[in-house]
Amino acid sequence: MRKTNQILLTICFILSCKVFPQTTGSKTVSITLPVVTLLDVEPTGNISLSFAAPTDAGRPIINPSANTAKWINYTSAITSGGLTRKITASVNQIIPGIDIKLQAAAASGAGGGTLGTPSAQVTLTTTPITIISGIGGAFTGNGANNGHRLTITLVPNTYANLSAHTNNQVAITYTITE
Repeated sequence: MRKTNQILLTICFILSCKVFPQTTGSKTVSITLPVVTLLDVEPTGNISLSFAAPTDAGRPIINPSANTAKWINYTSAITSGGLTRKITASVNQIIPGIDIKLQAAAASGAGGGTLGTPSAQVTLTTTPITIISGIGGAFTGNGANNGHRLTITLVPNTYANLSAHTNNQVAITYTITE
């Protein structure tokens, strides 16, 4: 009986090798990842900041509340060994007597990768100034509550230069570069 079991096992083993042959194969897969540099500010639309007149003579004008409604979203895929990216901001014009200040917060939301590091609060000028640096291969997630929250404030800088303005439009330009 024991010899019969051994013979049966040997036959089963031989048959299994014939029925289920052990083979391997390989295929070459071509992978392409393009260099990507995309940026937008969410949600769309303009913001409005207005100073208020004081109610008592001798008091300064009242600064508008900071606006925190906007978020910078980006997607970045850099070349192998390539430079990290940065985001700069600038304005198209300076309003005499008023500083436009901008602060980007640390990234939050549904993103991943090597997200950028915000700089300290900056005063915007017509010359681009870095607000986020060190962006590698990363994405922030899309829309409000993803990416870097922006805080925009207006403050008087020189009262002697202030003059009344109505609906003065200033464009803030954000640029992502290496």
